[in-house]
Amino acid sequence: MGKRLVVVGNGMVGHRVVSALRDRDAPGEWAITVLGEEDRRAYDRVALSSYVDGATEEDLRLDDESLRADERVTYHLGDPVSAIDRDARRVTTASGRTLDYDALVLATGSVPFVPPVPGKDLPGCFVYRTLDDLDAIRSAAEKAVATTAPGRRSAVVVGGGLLGLEAARAMRQLGLSPQVVEIAPRLMPVQVDDGGGALLRGLVEDQGLRVRTGVSVDSVAADRDRLVATLSDGVELDADVVVFSAGIRAADTLARECGLDVGERGGVLVDDRCRTADEHVWAVGECAALQGRTYGLVAPGYAMAEVVADRLLGGDARMTPDDVDMSTQLKLLGVDVASFGDAHGATDGALEIVVNDPVAGTYSKLVVSDDASTLLGGILVGDASRYGALRPLVGSALPEDPVTLISRGGAEPDAGALPDSAQICSCNAVTKGQLCEAIDDGAHDVPSLKSCTRAGTTCGSCVPTLAKILAQQGVEVSKALCEHFDHSRAELFEIVAGAGITSFSALVSTYGRGAGCDICKPVVASILATLGNGHIHDGEQATLQDTNDHFLANLQRNGTYSVVPRIAGGEVTPEGLIVIGEVARDFGLYTKITGGQRIDMFGARVEDLPRIWRRLVDAGFESGHAYGKSLRTVKSCVGTTWCRYGVQDSVGMAVELELRYRGLRSPHKLKSGVSGCARECAEARAKDFGVIATEDGWNLYVGGNGGFTPRHAELLVAGVDSETLVRTIDRFLMFYVRTAERLQRTAPWIEAMDGGLDHLREVIVDDSLGICADLDAAMARHIESYADEWRGVLDDPEKLARFVSFVNAPETPDPTIEFVTERGQNVPAPTSQDPVLIGLPEVPA
Repeated sequence: MGKRLVVVGNGMVGHRVVSALRDRDAPGEWAITVLGEEDRRAYDRVALSSYVDGATEEDLRLDDESLRADERVTYHLGDPVSAIDRDARRVTTASGRTLDYDALVLATGSVPFVPPVPGKDLPGCFVYRTLDDLDAIRSAAEKAVATTAPGRRSAVVVGGGLLGLEAARAMRQLGLSPQVVEIAPRLMPVQVDDGGGALLRGLVEDQGLRVRTGVSVDSVAADRDRLVATLSDGVELDADVVVFSAGIRAADTLARECGLDVGERGGVLVDDRCRTADEHVWAVGECAALQGRTYGLVAPGYAMAEVVADRLLGGDARMTPDDVDMSTQLKLLGVDVASFGDAHGATDGALEIVVNDPVAGTYSKLVVSDDASTLLGGILVGDASRYGALRPLVGSALPEDPVTLISRGGAEPDAGALPDSAQICSCNAVTKGQLCEAIDDGAHDVPSLKSCTRAGTTCGSCVPTLAKILAQQGVEVSKALCEHFDHSRAELFEIVAGAGITSFSALVSTYGRGAGCDICKPVVASILATLGNGHIHDGEQATLQDTNDHFLANLQRNGTYSVVPRIAGGEVTPEGLIVIGEVARDFGLYTKITGGQRIDMFGARVEDLPRIWRRLVDAGFESGHAYGKSLRTVKSCVGTTWCRYGVQDSVGMAVELELRYRGLRSPHKLKSGVSGCARECAEARAKDFGVIATEDGWNLYVGGNGGFTPRHAELLVAGVDSETLVRTIDRFLMFYVRTAERLQRTAPWIEAMDGGLDHLREVIVDDSLGICADLDAAMARHIESYADEWRGVLDDPEKLARFVSFVNAPETPDPTIEFVTERGQNVPAPTSQDPVLIGLPEVPA
């Protein structure tokens, strides 16, 4: 090992330089020393937000023990370089350590850009860049949650780009209500256009995020134990935490101080070899200005690292701005966003094909050549499922009409038709040909492909395409629920049921790994609830629940909650109506009759929920489970009770079914309907399971869903008696609960089933698998173990303690919640983000 390489920086790109050189340098030509500013091993900054979700530092680490034990690699962490002597080819660290080098790689990355606003250094102001930053933010958020009312716990995030929206998501995970301030006129201005930005804003606001665009933060001031951010339009925002995530700047101070040239907008100037004007000094990643331009994504940094490793070993690799792939895909607050290629149509003569579907909540744009034959780029918002198939087509001939490629219901491009040169993983520059070669060499699952090619190991957006390529190569693909479990949801259900597991920690320690995530925790919570594991707020189960399940009510946009008592079959007594009316009146709630024949009461403050429930429970009502992935309603017409056309008692059957299946937790929400005749007034064929009366008995239809892709239910059995009908529905629901995937409604569940409806009929009617007795018994156990969740809170002082606005003053209402009167009822006070309706006539109060 005669040559000495010093790598300054131990981030993702610096780590890639080390690993790439070590993998290629079989003779051991280079001895590598890594100098890191952070006192931590290299970790995945792209997955930084998962640290808030429960991932540990170890989960995020990039290196392994073999690299740490390699005698060719030496690490000095927590000891940043303070000076570079290019003439002597020597670096000096903050501790006084000196190291000579034959080659020096600057991988110093970037530093957060913090606007020069007064108050930016106050306690409570943070940047969002490192694990230390997140530890500090978490501590501040925990303090806010302990001392501030639920409706007032807030964070201001300065910056609405990639990092800003990631930071906003983290704030919400930590229990704060985030408000994003973006100086540009739209969110993610680099990645999406005006149309995509408008839809993105609407979608994230629907998730509880407040957005203010076209304004900046003028100052931050302390206000007692909180902060006030004053915006350029004069608006003042109260906050427990202010997070600056407004972009980055190249960390090029060392380069400037040692006399290296830097770009006009910062960054160490490098040529197409990633080498500076000093032949012994290289620069990679966010600190490098490749032919004058810096890049804030990891993929270009990785490509630079590969070029340097090749050059240090005598290769001739090169890289130009034309080789840089700026494609990105991510999920922000549950919203898919993707941008690839020439997303903004900068190419001469480029044409733009746009499909904007506000009903489905999707925006899709393809940029094509002037003859519409070649794909140049695109933007996907709301649904990025086609990103993996479309991005590798950039620069290639379109396989079909571009409108079809992005239209709902259109065929997805076939990954099998891609050429071997198509780049599947842009972060690590992995082509389809390399993936197929790895599959031929024995990589027969996604983890193996990721391990041997690095594809999917950075942002993960190409992982679905890896699975498709495996399938097209004839390899069976894993159905793992998430990175913490190798099992599917259906397999986990069987494990929990068969092994008698009663907690998430027991399941993950025995059959999984890590701490879990926001995918597997709610899934396991649902499975445990379905199997009768007690109240969902008992013990550890309380920490697994989705947002609404935490308070057994649906959170609304202004921080209040809705209360929905069960009204089985839509049947309610006059006395019950009077109680609902009195409760709504006394607590100032907005009331609305829904399409599912229930009465929703909106605007309940969290501290009022138990008192509202007590009045309703004492009057004979119970939770309608509007907040859960469970049975919502069984709608009915009046049937033979009143209608002259009715041929069966639809009301009685609807009441029986709703009371039978109430509280049944499932992969997704369930809705039903019972019509007393073929006139179908209950719209039963639009439901997950619907019943229509005939003169011969009952017809049962299954797999009907509303939503973005409406689908009529299909006939499962016809002309059956009531006992057979109920038994068949029992089996249908329990088979669905056991075998469906996470958040899979009944329609796609049946469509994905081998044999479809015919197979379903064979299983639950003909008992082809011999499991019907087990399904019957499982439903009987559910019915026997049912208990009202509202009453369970009211009877338990420990559970009641969570329903307060202020920890120190539980009876004090949250003063930030405001209402106005419209059409005689209280509704949320409008904000600057609410739409203004123009030209509608006034309605007298």
